[in-house]
Amino acid sequence: MNVRSILERKGADVATIGVDASLADAAALLRDRRIGALVVTPDRSTIAGIVSERDVVRAVASHGASALGREITSVMTSNVRTCSPGDSVERLMELMTEHRIRHLPVADDAGKLAGIISIGDVVKARVNQLHIENQALAEYIHQGT
Repeated sequence: MNVRSILERKGADVATIGVDASLADAAALLRDRRIGALVVTPDRSTIAGIVSERDVVRAVASHGASALGREITSVMTSNVRTCSPGDSVERLMELMTEHRIRHLPVADDAGKLAGIISIGDVVKARVNQLHIENQALAEYIHQGT
């Protein structure tokens, strides 16, 4: 299973926010969409950064409520790790574990935003893989008896 197959199941819709938005705008969008991260983009296809609910919490914990008035670009991660449609679930697990991240924007061959994968998507895909492998083993064992 790879990123492309995950996106085919879940859809390629990505919650984005503009580069001129405030942290309060991001917090409201995260709440309203019930998601953990937003891709920051000037045009809905160029990846300028990513902001997560953890980034919001860190900013408010460090700067108080005034942090909510800050520009999103001052809080976002600008060196964004991405994955590609052909990446395997195993590769996603490696990236997320190595870099301690929960969301990976998907970039197409031109580097444009094509989707987003969360740790929940990865876990769901891996559980599905294990279920399929378990069924295949059970059928193999059953045929041998």
